[in-house]
Amino acid sequence: MRIVIVEDHQMFREVIHKVCVTDFGHEVVGEAGDGVTAVRVILTTQPDLLLLDLQLPDTDGFTIIEAVRKVLPKLRIIAITSARGDYTLFRVERAGIQGFVDKNANSLASLREAIDLVSNGKTYLAPSFIKARAERQADPTSFDKVLTERERVVLSLIGQSCNDEEISKRLNISPKTVATFRSRIMSKLNVHGTPKLMRFAIDHGFTQVSAPGGDEPSFS
Repeated sequence: MRIVIVEDHQMFREVIHKVCVTDFGHEVVGEAGDGVTAVRVILTTQPDLLLLDLQLPDTDGFTIIEAVRKVLPKLRIIAITSARGDYTLFRVERAGIQGFVDKNANSLASLREAIDLVSNGKTYLAPSFIKARAERQADPTSFDKVLTERERVVLSLIGQSCNDEEISKRLNISPKTVATFRSRIMSKLNVHGTPKLMRFAIDHGFTQVSAPGGDEPSFS
């Protein structure tokens, strides 16, 4: 497999590079530690597989996925991340990637298993991902069942301590509309008061990655 590694921690990136080449027998054709460089490297090298950290200094992995999938729709992607809040895992499901490796729980052996499975057209999901997904699917009041996509975006921005004026500018809606969203979200989640709503957003991973619709770096 021709692999690109996107990871902002240099030492961890070097470890992955070494094991992919020396131990796993693959070819690393590019590396990046930020989103802008990542998109450029991916589109230039056109790898078979992308090993992608979801948390980067200038953006998140979902923004990179969206940018490169427009050009490389068949690119296979494995997320390697410590971000495992419910909202992050929900977005991983919707992104349609082929693998999820948990930095907090998985070993290099798990990474090898993930690469082997994905290279053979299969998927790899860390046990922590499978457990969290099952719990969310079994909960009839979970955020993905009661909130709309727009409400989830607003909740993510609230969790990042954005006020109504800031959210209105980010989403190009009026502050009054933002206030309506806030009230509706609290009602649906049975959460009372903005501080508790912010706590909910933090506890469920709405602040672990950038909210869709926010300011993103230019990939042109």
